Amino acid sequence: MDLKGFLRPELLGNEFTHLEFPRRIQHKELGKKMLYRDQTMNGWAYKRIEEDDMKFPLVYGEGKKARMMATIGVTRGLGDHDLKVYSSNIYIKPFLSCIPEVRIYDLTQYEHCPDDVLVMGTDGLWDVTSNQEVANMALDVLMRYEPNDPCRYTMVAQELVMRSRGVLKDRGWRLANDKLGSGDDISVFVIPLGGPGNYT
Repeated sequence: MDLKGFLRPELLGNEFTHLEFPRRIQHKELGKKMLYRDQTMNGWAYKRIEEDDMKFPLVYGEGKKARMMATIGVTRGLGDHDLKVYSSNIYIKPFLSCIPEVRIYDLTQYEHCPDDVLVMGTDGLWDVTSNQEVANMALDVLMRYEPNDPCRYTMVAQELVMRSRGVLKDRGWRLANDKLGSGDDISVFVIPLGGPGNYT
């Protein structure tokens, strides 16, 4: 997204910047130094804030609240082909892709036991639960069941959904650490990698 904004700035009109800053810049910060990065950088560097840096960021917000050009979620790569930024002629679709990132895992290269699983979930899970937390929860639930009990995988999925939703309190749905629970749809698949032959 930032690369296209860098290579084709005319697509951004004169409204947005491809540079990323830790937070939205205020006018009083003109001339001061602030951390920034662009698509070519592995980390952050300092730059002196100029008038052009006051433009709205290409991607603004974090997690599920992140919006492309203040209009649409950054994962919405399908449909909306003629979508434009509100009150402008700036098209959004050149910055969104429906091409997924694909990783191939060759099951034949490794031996798997009944505790080896693949967890697939929607962003309702991943917005509030890290990879490590999912792994820890899955292992915790799997240890409560016999290795040949096929319902153990369903129980892992159920536990992941329930923990990511949280508990309804007077301030909304809350996780065990009192952070907000997921407000999005949560779907989870737990796929055993060991195969039926390894359940004995």
